[in-house]
Amino acid sequence: MSVKNMNSGDGETSYANNSGVQKVVMTKTWRVLDETLKDMLTTNEYEFTKCMKMADLGCSSGPNTLLVISHIIEQLSENKHVPKQLEVFLNDLPDNDFNNLFKLMSTNTKTNTNTKNNIECYIYGAPGSFYGRLFPSNSLHFAYSTSSIHWLSQIPQGLGKSNKENIYLTTTSPPQVFEAYSNQFERDFTTFLKLRGDEIRGGGRMVLGLLGRSVADPTSKDEFKPISLLAETLSDMVAEGLVKEEDLHSFNIPIYAPSIQEIKTAIQSEGSFNLDKMEVALVALDANEDYNNHDNMVSDKNNNMSSNFVANFVRAFAEPMLAAHFGSSINVDAVFDVYAKKMDEHFSVEGSSYFTPVISLTRKTMTD
Repeated sequence: MSVKNMNSGDGETSYANNSGVQKVVMTKTWRVLDETLKDMLTTNEYEFTKCMKMADLGCSSGPNTLLVISHIIEQLSENKHVPKQLEVFLNDLPDNDFNNLFKLMSTNTKTNTNTKNNIECYIYGAPGSFYGRLFPSNSLHFAYSTSSIHWLSQIPQGLGKSNKENIYLTTTSPPQVFEAYSNQFERDFTTFLKLRGDEIRGGGRMVLGLLGRSVADPTSKDEFKPISLLAETLSDMVAEGLVKEEDLHSFNIPIYAPSIQEIKTAIQSEGSFNLDKMEVALVALDANEDYNNHDNMVSDKNNNMSSNFVANFVRAFAEPMLAAHFGSSINVDAVFDVYAKKMDEHFSVEGSSYFTPVISLTRKTMTD
């Protein structure tokens, strides 16, 4: 099984209406993004006198996509080496809700022609896996991706039912499960870097933000509480006879949070890019657009509001996978009703955060 899409449309459980956490993660990349764009334009000013070409990899659907484009246009317009034109390629899997995305585009003037410094912005869809080739050789100046690269191309091979009820990596997963997930990430991230190395011209830049792990040993700490609580919810439903145990034991989510060292090693080993900068942002599980007004957690929300917020966030990406694997045998509404209660109990004891590495890379030139 691989990820096909998030919940589509603009309804109550859609990704478009439940991606507040991703929005906060995105804004946490701004400092690295802004510095990268400024340096790129200054260093390669002759390249951008006419048209700059960039890709948003794993753009999904919803207002976050508009936000990043608007922000990049704003940063470009403030530079004295401003390009006259900007081509933006929005990439995601073919089942992504591109229809909803481009409807939003048509009503957002900031992502049409931008009048400040006369930047003309042209936006295109580029469906396909970013673990495959997407663009011609040396055709891009810049690539950006956030909250996407931690999604694997597939469930690691050979897992079978060995992970039992865990559905992801936890402190109780067998060693072979850790090895399978780690190897799959290494293969996928290496492939991603190689392909982007072919597509981005020498001196071009790439900024990535992804879910990471704060400790080198994944057995020492359970860092992705939203997934482990979903596993607990499904286990409870097995005990109540609502879900078949064999179905749960064969269900695993294709997501991996690498350590800082795993990221650095893959970049160095693949060899297409120089690692210019890496920073880490901590983002609360219940973060939304008000998050940046607070130091750690969104303190003006009670636990119940926070737990429902996280439940809707998880449902937006997990529901298509649950439906594909369990079929009509599972009641998704019931799953996330129970899940919200478990998250409420978790928040009453402790708060948790996403560990998010933010990376700036430069495509090597022939002289590097």
